[in-house]
Amino acid sequence: MNIDIHAHFVDRHYLDELTRQCKLDVEQTPDGKTLLRERGATIAWTRPDMFDIEHRLRDMDSKGIDKRVLSVSAPNVYPFAGDEQIRMARHVNDRLAEYCRAHPDRFIGLASLPLNDIGASLKEIDRAVGELGLKGLAIGSNIGGPPLNDPRFEPLWAKINALRLPVIEHPAFPKDTSDMGEFELPLRVGLMFDTTLMAARMIYAGIFERYPDFPFVLAHTGGALIMLLERLDNGYRLFPDCRKHINRLPSEYAARFYYDTCAFGEAALTFAISAVGVSQMLLGTDDPFIGSDLSHVRRLPIPDADKAAILGGNAARMFGLR
Repeated sequence: MNIDIHAHFVDRHYLDELTRQCKLDVEQTPDGKTLLRERGATIAWTRPDMFDIEHRLRDMDSKGIDKRVLSVSAPNVYPFAGDEQIRMARHVNDRLAEYCRAHPDRFIGLASLPLNDIGASLKEIDRAVGELGLKGLAIGSNIGGPPLNDPRFEPLWAKINALRLPVIEHPAFPKDTSDMGEFELPLRVGLMFDTTLMAARMIYAGIFERYPDFPFVLAHTGGALIMLLERLDNGYRLFPDCRKHINRLPSEYAARFYYDTCAFGEAALTFAISAVGVSQMLLGTDDPFIGSDLSHVRRLPIPDADKAAILGGNAARMFGLR
């Protein structure tokens, strides 16, 4: 069974409200895309077929993908404030649950949380997982407020850890992209930077020392984290601040993370496998935005059993699928 753990649910109401909330400019491209832009940078974009569930099922069939794990892409619900963020999280979770219930053999849903309100987030976990049947959480690298290692999030991590809920991180734009004003650099580079910063900060802050029992997945093969692990380890060896909350090398925590294959390149994926092992790698296509097939895994110079683990075996174990 081939399981794509990095794919997205696209909802018109959410995008309409995001456009209103962020005062985004709407631009049409000759090839049929709708770009939602802020100061010349694309925040989100769509094509008509993204909203067509039958098209997406046919696309899965043509690529040999049996199941997809769906989440709301960046910027998730974080641009909304106060009660509006809570309402939007409930809306996208309700719609995603409906989507998954319509095709339970093909889709698995990840809940979004109104992380500006920890109490509401804890309640939404109970509702989205316990009542709606979503199977894990999608959490952004940057929620437009305090970093995820801030003490106010301790109850959240404690609950996630107690439930052993899978968490799939998805990058967001860094807080300041003012020097990335061309070539879609916030999307192409900024997202990778933000994943890397978030992961390094949470490792050093001891989140995974205190809460070691839930699967944590980094999108886009961890950004630049794997490349930087020896630098992070050297920080632990050299500086007391880097040892304040952890008692092992950062690379040891990073080796327990899971990483999707959305780096796509053979060299990058081979390097990741050599660093963390086949058991920590999961198929990702970034559908419908990139929409890769399985070829970026199948062409890797590794045994067929390892390819099978990456293409679905590891994810089946994570989500308790037979």
